[in-house]
Amino acid sequence: MSESIKAGRTLAQSEVDSIPRKLSPGQRWFSLGELALGSALVIGHNVYHVIPNEVPMLFVLGLISVRLRDGSLAAMGLRRPVSWRQTVLFALAASAVRILAGIFVIDPLTERFWPAAIAPTGADKIPGHVLATLASLLLVWTFAAFGEEIGYRGYLVTRAADVGGRSNAAYWAGVLVVSVLFGVGHHYKGPAGMVDSGLAGLLLGAVYLLSGRNLWVCILTHGFIDTFLLIALYFGLQL
Repeated sequence: MSESIKAGRTLAQSEVDSIPRKLSPGQRWFSLGELALGSALVIGHNVYHVIPNEVPMLFVLGLISVRLRDGSLAAMGLRRPVSWRQTVLFALAASAVRILAGIFVIDPLTERFWPAAIAPTGADKIPGHVLATLASLLLVWTFAAFGEEIGYRGYLVTRAADVGGRSNAAYWAGVLVVSVLFGVGHHYKGPAGMVDSGLAGLLLGAVYLLSGRNLWVCILTHGFIDTFLLIALYFGLQL
């Protein structure tokens, strides 16, 4: 293979190719245990309110687990992309799809069956208030974009895929399972909000896989979506 062709390979491809795909039965069972623990954290906090917020715990568990078990955070897709420009453009396109789908498809459908999704606490303080908006943006980019994407897409999807031996089908199945958990993670929004968040998780999971498991695309997509919605809310628009 010529040097130019080698240089043309994306980091995502080379990193993914280097990750061992054959896991022992013991490793698969251990991953299933981690997935069960993660699911219990999500349900325990959001449905039964018996434990603290699951996102910081998934964030820390994910970083430790992947670093110790896989040897590198590249296994969850947390690596420097070859092209930040392509990463940002991919994230912008995915954000646009999510926002338009929410406005024109998901919201009209869910409103036929349930009341509108419940807004997060403090959303009523954002319209017209710069400081409240800036504080929310900080929370969006730390807790939501980084925290949820590392915890849900990076960690839980990886461990769900482990159970199926990290085949392509296993990764897609993992995305489906984790999307349901992501919906449950927004239980406070009510049924419409859970469906909306679950479908958002499905989109983010698809972005994760289609980008070669580049977690930065998911982080940026999540951040761009929430930033757009916050700015719209600041100007009094309910989307």
